[in-house]
Amino acid sequence: MNHKILIKNATLVNEGKSFVSDILIQNQRIDKIAQNIQVEGNYEEINAEGLIAMPGVIDDQVHFREPGLTHKADIASESAAAILGGTTSFMEMPNTNPAAFTIDLLEQKYQRAADSSFANYSFFMGASNDNIDEIRKVDATKICGLKIFMGSSTGNLLVDNEQTLDTIFKETPLLIATHCEEEAIIRANKELYKEANTPEMHPIIRNREACIASSEKAIAIAKKYNTRLHILHISTAEEVLLFEHNVPLEKKRITAEACVHHLWFQDTDYATFGNQIVCNPAIKKATDREAVWKGLLENYIDIIATDHAPHTWDEKSQAYPACPSGVPLVQHSLLMMLEKVKSGVFSIEKMVEKMCHAPAVCFKLEERGFLREGYMADIVLINPSKSTLVNKENIAYKCNWSPFEGKTFSHSIEYTILNGHIAQKMGVLNPNRNAQRLAFKG
Repeated sequence: MNHKILIKNATLVNEGKSFVSDILIQNQRIDKIAQNIQVEGNYEEINAEGLIAMPGVIDDQVHFREPGLTHKADIASESAAAILGGTTSFMEMPNTNPAAFTIDLLEQKYQRAADSSFANYSFFMGASNDNIDEIRKVDATKICGLKIFMGSSTGNLLVDNEQTLDTIFKETPLLIATHCEEEAIIRANKELYKEANTPEMHPIIRNREACIASSEKAIAIAKKYNTRLHILHISTAEEVLLFEHNVPLEKKRITAEACVHHLWFQDTDYATFGNQIVCNPAIKKATDREAVWKGLLENYIDIIATDHAPHTWDEKSQAYPACPSGVPLVQHSLLMMLEKVKSGVFSIEKMVEKMCHAPAVCFKLEERGFLREGYMADIVLINPSKSTLVNKENIAYKCNWSPFEGKTFSHSIEYTILNGHIAQKMGVLNPNRNAQRLAFKG
């Protein structure tokens, strides 16, 4: 059945412009963008007067914990949270149990997502010190990229063999996404501060020097071989300036990501939030946060993502440093950034560029990330006049907590449309899944 949806009189935000228009959706795609569209036959109409229409958010870094860690999250629960928050596509990291070190294990994750995901999906393969032969077999059009932990984090995926790093950067045609923290620096700091027992020590142990040294190393190897490198979650002022800012995004070989928690919090917030905001890389000084914002606005940094990383409340409640690192964020990332739009930190057009357009360009996604005729209809409708209170009743994460519990955001996510179907309406999830595996141009 050819189901048609007509969105009437929305304020479209797309490709640097905002304008009032209708959108006709049919056959899963955006069929027409124009004013006063007339439709014959049966169709569903959404009166979007006063609402903002934008492409669905594409999150290039999430941890959904399946398989092996499903006591804290799974693909179904976290993709549902994503849809409720306006994120229509995600790229999930390999540090599950078992870790996605082989094509077979990777395909098992894709099958799990095909059965249970509410949002469009792709998965990174993990790099280890000894899986180069598997990496060589990967089809670059079928996965989003290769993840390298150049510093220990959640899971046992540290690649610290220099020859292995060199070989991977030299040989792979895949986009390499790196977690950059220098392990030797972190280990020395752990020994130096082994009596540390408060989260305020986290950015001192996992310090700026560890981030800078590791990012510099990754960039140096990438430049040596002209590798396609994407450095995740930039958290220091010094790292921002390692990247180019006067090159068109589609021509960049080395790109960077900022995460919403590094754009929102600063080190003084540990006093309020404690372990809830312990993450890797650590949240650092206000001057770092402002430098990362400046880097985004001036295009040193290309993408905004979440690094969504849920843990149970019991796990997070363990005394530092026993508590695991990671923050659940995917349901509220768009609301967080809309708050920054409202306060004048950046424009809504720039927000859409960094959360929707840029991920599609960076990862060479097929026909997503823009409101364009012929593109897949992944669309979010936002009400700027209706607020959202975060509470236990509407948190969709399996871990059922958020650092934003009790906070009122000034916008609400009214509709999320996925592949031409309404995936959620007014906070109510459609149980019928229409998610698809993401495709890449390679």
